Amino acid sequence: MLVGIMSDSHGDAGVVKGAFALLDGLGAEAFFHCGDVGGQCVLDEFVGRRIWFVWGNSDWAAPGTNIFLQATGLPIPQVPTRVTLAGKSIAMCHGHERAFVKLSRRPDCDYLFSGHTHQPSDTRVGNCRLINPGAVHGANRRTVATLDLERDILDFHDVE
Repeated sequence: MLVGIMSDSHGDAGVVKGAFALLDGLGAEAFFHCGDVGGQCVLDEFVGRRIWFVWGNSDWAAPGTNIFLQATGLPIPQVPTRVTLAGKSIAMCHGHERAFVKLSRRPDCDYLFSGHTHQPSDTRVGNCRLINPGAVHGANRRTVATLDLERDILDFHDVE
């Protein structure tokens, strides 16, 4: 299973649409957004997708956001978000939370996804792979990532 990972869209729905087009073209079947979503216009791009996301340090849920999420079938963000796909355990935080610091030091999952730094990175702590896809907005190089869960192959991709 190929998953698409992005972060730090900061309300730029156009670049999120482009990121999804790229990830769709690469064959991504599920998606993760690691926070700093940036508002309703980006959430609208999530609708109809198999996606999990977290709030970042610049996000806040406006009144009615949870009602919108429930009505559209989008998950209500939890920190950390935990998902099992293709037999792999995935945790996701934005990267500024205490939960992220704790998990990044002693991970209890196969993968830990985060954003916040706007820099793509791929490191390991024990048996866990810590992946930051970079940022789709506010970075010199706008990037997303794909991860093949069966083969443990990670690729970073530039977003136009």
